[in-house]
Amino acid sequence: MKSFTVESVAIGIENRPFIIAEMSGNHNHSLERALAIVEAAANAGVSALKLQTYTADTMTLDIDTNEFFIDDPQNLWKGHSLYKLYNQAYTPWEWHEPIFERCRELGIIPFSTPFDETAVDFLEKLNVPLYKIASFENNDIPLIKKVASTGKPMIISTGMASLAEIDETVRTAREAGCNDLVLLKCTSTYPASPENTNILTIPHMRELFNCQVGLSDHTMGIGTAVASIALGASVIEKHFTLLRADGGVDSAFSMEPLEMKSLVKETERAWQSLGKVTYGPTKNERASLKHRRSLYIAKDMKAGDILTKENLRAIRPGCGLSPKYYDVLLGKQVQQNVKKGTPVSWDLI
Repeated sequence: MKSFTVESVAIGIENRPFIIAEMSGNHNHSLERALAIVEAAANAGVSALKLQTYTADTMTLDIDTNEFFIDDPQNLWKGHSLYKLYNQAYTPWEWHEPIFERCRELGIIPFSTPFDETAVDFLEKLNVPLYKIASFENNDIPLIKKVASTGKPMIISTGMASLAEIDETVRTAREAGCNDLVLLKCTSTYPASPENTNILTIPHMRELFNCQVGLSDHTMGIGTAVASIALGASVIEKHFTLLRADGGVDSAFSMEPLEMKSLVKETERAWQSLGKVTYGPTKNERASLKHRRSLYIAKDMKAGDILTKENLRAIRPGCGLSPKYYDVLLGKQVQQNVKKGTPVSWDLI
């Protein structure tokens, strides 16, 4: 479960969450818009921006019937053939370099998801610092080998994969040269519901595969992502757009800039709050000990008077004996005159 570094940014549970803004096809085929998305992501404070590197021809066949046509009524992209959908969503390869350059100018890490070997070769020429494998490709063992052979860190989404399939993927990646690995819990529905996200899998996956884990989050809002930090997620990936109302293939389940900024801030707060197992006052709490409850004399008393419920009270502040001695002290005599507001000590009795 060792941490690792990408372009001077450490990834691991000992470090602030690594937040990835996924552009996908939200550029709506405008390089100007793509660069604006980069700037908005950087302003939101993300760690990295991710593209997807493919063409329609590297993804599928140009067929618009049978299984090549999306007719599931619950599918966000119903009514499209796979080929036409990917042709609409892909990021032109000639855009990668200016997008990557803008990311680096703004201090965020650029990288991508390759979908075939030609995409890996292309991204290597751009000196991409790490790779992401999408859920739908986590069973593509030749692609896993190709990416792992670069020796660069890999982030692999585990959507739909059985435990045995994840094990095969992880073994393949490690045997082919991947030393730094992150597995992302992912539910491959768009959008995903919190009830179908099962983030309790995150610590289980970390224990089984002894690697960094995270969440590829397709739910709306930030609640699921923030909760995953408490379970040990060190990486969060969210789709990102300038404005959902602008449309686009992934806009319906993508975050807008203010939402992403909130995600960055709240996941970091969640991470900061983890701390360690500890009891008793923290260093910063010690000054507050004097404001706990303790036993005080509530009425003026003379030597020989009996302590009763009327003249002995457990109140704030905390300069007297602990309230646990209240029943012990009731009925006892004070051995000296005592003024109202005196903290109780054993020498009064």
